Amino acid sequence: MWRIWLLFDPRRVLIGLFVFLFTLALLIHFILLSTDRFNWIEGPGANAPTAQIEQSLG
Repeated sequence: MWRIWLLFDPRRVLIGLFVFLFTLALLIHFILLSTDRFNWIEGPGANAPTAQIEQSLG
């Protein structure tokens, strides 16, 4: 296992790993914020559709 670190620089690998995980965390949080159920900023029901008045033609 130690020989793999002879091929890759540990600093670059760790920086790449942290950047990837941070980007993944941001993506997951923004996906959750876009849903009505898991939007913890605006609360549940913030994007509830308003009642529309339907007029019948006739």
